[in-house]
Amino acid sequence: MENEKLIVGLDIGTTKICAIVGRKNEYGKLEVLGMGKAVSDGVDRGVVTNIDKTVHAIQKAVDEASEMADVEIGEVIVGIAGQHIQSKIQSGSIMRPPTEDEITVEDVRRLSSEMENILVPPGNRIIHVMPQAYTVDYEGGIKDPVGMSGSRLEADFHIITAQTTAINNINRCVRRAELTSQQLILEPLASSLSVLSEEEKEAGVCLVDIGGGTTDVAIFYENIIRHTAVIPLGGNIITKDIKEGCMVMQNQAELLKTRFGKAIAEEANPNEIVSIPGLRNRPPKEISIRNLASIIQARMEEIIEIVQNEIMQSGHYKKLAAGIVITGGGAQLQFVSQLFEYLTGLDTRIGYPNEHLGKSVVEDVKSPMYATSVGLVLAGFKALDDREEGYKKRVANAGNGTAAKRERKEFNPKDIFREIGDKLKKIIHEDIGEDNYY
Repeated sequence: MENEKLIVGLDIGTTKICAIVGRKNEYGKLEVLGMGKAVSDGVDRGVVTNIDKTVHAIQKAVDEASEMADVEIGEVIVGIAGQHIQSKIQSGSIMRPPTEDEITVEDVRRLSSEMENILVPPGNRIIHVMPQAYTVDYEGGIKDPVGMSGSRLEADFHIITAQTTAINNINRCVRRAELTSQQLILEPLASSLSVLSEEEKEAGVCLVDIGGGTTDVAIFYENIIRHTAVIPLGGNIITKDIKEGCMVMQNQAELLKTRFGKAIAEEANPNEIVSIPGLRNRPPKEISIRNLASIIQARMEEIIEIVQNEIMQSGHYKKLAAGIVITGGGAQLQFVSQLFEYLTGLDTRIGYPNEHLGKSVVEDVKSPMYATSVGLVLAGFKALDDREEGYKKRVANAGNGTAAKRERKEFNPKDIFREIGDKLKKIIHEDIGEDNYY
């Protein structure tokens, strides 16, 4: 039973490594049974830079989740991000036998499999092949070709590639933590499963996941992923700006950002001052909240400008009826959604991963900063492309059909002559008798 199936999502982020154990309840909602997290010292902008530190953090997070859920963890679904992620649109086609048989799920999957073998830049590997629109016998704009008649099947594919060394380092860390990587998923795709509704993906929406080291972008339209990008700027660069602009320690800058930070300087009280303890034998330092907000706003405007460029490059700016959904740790910054709306002109909301959540042991899991972790668990129960769910059902139904349907043979001209010969033999037998037949 599906509700007995346990899935573990492992988010290897720049600021934290998080492991979540979940299962589906009787209502189809995700129940979080355990969660563990650890500080991520060995990851920079989504890329593993120190194997030992990353392995130690993975073990700590997984052990916490395992103890809370009271289960042994062996397999995990892992998220991948980083500025090395690239995406492009590639076309492909296959020819089918000239018969009247309809296009099957196998034909669609054969076309997708062939796309996984295309040439990519040296040092890169394909991690996702996402079909866009299909074309059957030069008739384009088809979302799902299964069941149609046609001999030539074409499609545009959204190909996502990652650096081979980055993939290998993540897999090495997982193996050294005595775990098995069940699946490797691009993090913004995982986040989309936890914070976006089907209506938003149908209408057109841009997901912006602001993490510690990177800001991930995923654009959906008509329930299909249309564009992905990873921007090498996130919450940590804002902390660094505060550290240098206010001349404070790193941990003090992080606290200033999370407790008093605002994305719009005009919303900050110009008379509000925060006193920071000074270094040894030095007086306390006074920080203006308005100046703090000005530093944050300058960097956020840069990030939003790059996001806006990605939306424009995708060609879907005027198709985003659902606007922008912000998630990730950076979404908790005050007035960040208003700044997005002001600079992009698109409706914006904060995405919380609670739409698919049921009763959970940990309430913190409903925070935007755990959107990717929850999405990775959901990926174990739900396909990234909604069409795959329908394909699985069709294959299952076909398997339950009659033997004739299961054993459908391809057209062979020799079968016709063999059948004619058998009928002639039968006629001769009946006319002249079996004893006189040679």
